[in-house]
Amino acid sequence: MVILCSELFQEGDGLGIGLHALHCAVRHVDGRSSLAIDGHDVGAFRHQVEDHLVVAAGGGMVGLIGVQSNQYPRALDLGRQFRALGLPVVMGGFHVSGCIAMLPTQPAELQEALDLGIHLFAGEAEGRMAEVLCDVAHGTAKPIYKFLNDLPKMAAAVHPILPREVVTRVAGHYSSFDAGRGCPFQCSFCTIINVQGRQSRYRTPDDVEAIVRANAAQGITRFFVTDDNFARNRNWEPILDRLIELREREKFKIRLILQVDTLCHRIPGFIEKAARAGCNAVFIGLENINPESLMGAKKRQNKIWEYREMLLAWRSQKVMTYAGYILGFPTDTPESIARDIEIIKKELPIDLLEFFYLTPLPGSEDHKNLYLRRVPMDPDLNNYDLEHACTAHPLMSKDAWMRTYSDAWTRYYTDEHVETILRRAVASGLNPAKIVDAMLIFSGSGRIEGVHPLQFGMVRRKVRTQRRYGMPIVNPLVFYPWRAFDFLKVAAQWLRLVRRYRRIKARVVADPAACSYIDEALRPHAGRNEPDHLVEIFVDKIPKTHGAPVRVAV
Repeated sequence: MVILCSELFQEGDGLGIGLHALHCAVRHVDGRSSLAIDGHDVGAFRHQVEDHLVVAAGGGMVGLIGVQSNQYPRALDLGRQFRALGLPVVMGGFHVSGCIAMLPTQPAELQEALDLGIHLFAGEAEGRMAEVLCDVAHGTAKPIYKFLNDLPKMAAAVHPILPREVVTRVAGHYSSFDAGRGCPFQCSFCTIINVQGRQSRYRTPDDVEAIVRANAAQGITRFFVTDDNFARNRNWEPILDRLIELREREKFKIRLILQVDTLCHRIPGFIEKAARAGCNAVFIGLENINPESLMGAKKRQNKIWEYREMLLAWRSQKVMTYAGYILGFPTDTPESIARDIEIIKKELPIDLLEFFYLTPLPGSEDHKNLYLRRVPMDPDLNNYDLEHACTAHPLMSKDAWMRTYSDAWTRYYTDEHVETILRRAVASGLNPAKIVDAMLIFSGSGRIEGVHPLQFGMVRRKVRTQRRYGMPIVNPLVFYPWRAFDFLKVAAQWLRLVRRYRRIKARVVADPAACSYIDEALRPHAGRNEPDHLVEIFVDKIPKTHGAPVRVAV
């Protein structure tokens, strides 16, 4: 039996079904034959359906895994092609799981998959794939496999080991693993809590060490840890201690990217140990600096007066910080967003800032509420990628919201602020070359390529014969001249940006006073009894309770 795992994953999502299929393959679960695995990352490989091993074998199963909402149309197109060849197709991931978890009826796109004979898998795959594979082998597969209310323990989770040839197609050769799943917080825009639950589950330090060792055996030692908030993993310390031992005693060249919350600096020793374990970049869900917006989204854990202290704590360990910032909360206006970005530039020592639309992602509380109230939302799932406006805003027209989003990137990544960020990096002992390379991608991907930096590739593959279902194939006499012009135009724009940023970096590094640079953002946080400037700016915006202002402790 042959399994094709067509991985549509972003930043570590979507390893589940394929890895558990591999686990089942070792155990020969169908009782009759061994299983062969052919794994593909659709984002990195050219995908020719008719060439796959599963087609040549004349049987097997196609697993479309890790499918997020904006990837669902592409997954459905692939599923349609495989179904036309008579092959069983199983689709799982956050879109399928989120819709089934939150909506009272199947949305049209899931029903379309079911009508095509595609089987849907909702939930996590540990301990469940044997049942699916046996059902497929015997021709008795169910339309929907639903495991949302029976979450497996992480101690039983299969180790996520991807082949080296897949990992090396990712920039920086980063693999990924989850040290925990679930999140205790209640952010209304988040899908994690409704798919992986609000009760956190954890891998053991032994399991994490085994994952790292298995990857290191094939030359992979860089990892994106996909926990939505590693700082709340109760095993964080023994896990980091184990990684520190591997780095310092056995000389493993481990590099980590972690995701954490804005209060992680309150955990004694967390930031210091993360840095010793190899963390050289950290993603922080800053989301907003307006307390009213944070409260409205139920992100009560974010305390704006803690931001600078937290960022300086990471900077003291020479860890690059990048933060997500959401545009489009109900009280946002173009003017308020512009003002807030200028405050961030002056007050907070963030290296990289990336912007997202507030998006009602299927699987989130926001999406469910709009769906039940029949509020219009964009019917094209391709746009649910956090870089498109997918529903109306109470204070901004769609055009104004789009302009504000575009302006946010250019407002933050001005040449002047790029130089400021580099001066802060040199003064703090961070590598300016690494910072400038990251800023190139973050500032240029949207303005040049028209995509978010998280969807950016070194060279964007555009295949003439692979288009969305129902769209015409472009004549080669039209496509190839256009593609050549497009490639050359984009390459010229990137070259100009690279030269400009390199000149800025050279000027900063050559400055004899660079190491002594100081500005407002690099000054230590105000004392506990002294109000911070950020609090002074926003204290009048914090919601009132029963007519009395909420007391803010600083």
